[in-house]
Amino acid sequence: MSCFPDPVPQQPPSFWRRNSLSLAFGGLTLGSLLGHVLSGRAAENAERLAHGLKELGALDYVQSGGFRSSLFENWESEFLQMMLFVLLTVALRQKGSSESKPLGEPPAPQAFPLRDAPWPVRRGGTWLKLYEHSLSLALLGLFVMSMFGHWRSSYDSYVEKAARTGERVDHGLWQHWLDSEFWFESFQNWQSEFFSISVLVLLSIYLREKDSAQSKEVQAPHSHTGD
Repeated sequence: MSCFPDPVPQQPPSFWRRNSLSLAFGGLTLGSLLGHVLSGRAAENAERLAHGLKELGALDYVQSGGFRSSLFENWESEFLQMMLFVLLTVALRQKGSSESKPLGEPPAPQAFPLRDAPWPVRRGGTWLKLYEHSLSLALLGLFVMSMFGHWRSSYDSYVEKAARTGERVDHGLWQHWLDSEFWFESFQNWQSEFFSISVLVLLSIYLREKDSAQSKEVQAPHSHTGD
C-alpha cells in the first residue's frame, strides 16, 4: 500500500474562469453603453431646451437618429478595422511585431483529430471553403450592417435636426449617402482605428506585457517576429 496520499483530482475551470475575458469586455461594453446613453441624452436635451423644445426621455433618446447614428458609426469603424487586420495579416508582415506572422517559412499547422474538428471541416467541400474564411466574412457582414445602420440613422438625425431648427430638408435618404457630414462621421472614426492598430503593431516590437497574448515573451529580442 502506498504511503503517499492519492493526488487530488484537478477541478475543471469554472464558467466564470473559462469565459472571464469575454465577460469582462461584455461588462465594459454595457457600462460604456450606459454612459453613452446618459451623457448623450443630457447633451441632446441641453440642445433641445436651447431651442425651446421638450426634453427627451431615455427610451425616446435611444430611438432617436442622433443616438443610433453615434452608435453605429463607432461599430462600423471597429468592424472595418478588425476585418482588415484579419485579412492583411494573412499576407503582410512587420518584422519584430507580435501582431505579425514570422517572416520565414510558416510552421507546420498543428494536427488535431478529425473527430474533434468543427463540423464544416468534417463535412468538407464548400462548407470547408466558407469556414476557412468565416471570421473575415462575419466581420464583413457586421461592418455592412453597421454601415447601413449608420447611414440610415445619420439621415434620421439630419431630418430631426432640420425639424428642430426649422431648416428645410433638401435631400432624401439615397442622396444622404453622398452627404459630407455622413462621410465626415465615418472617416473620423476610421482613421482613429487604423492609427491605433498601427501603434499596437509598432509598439509590440519594442515593448512587452508579461503573460499577455498580445505580447512577445519578455526575453524575446526586438527582431523576433510573432508571439
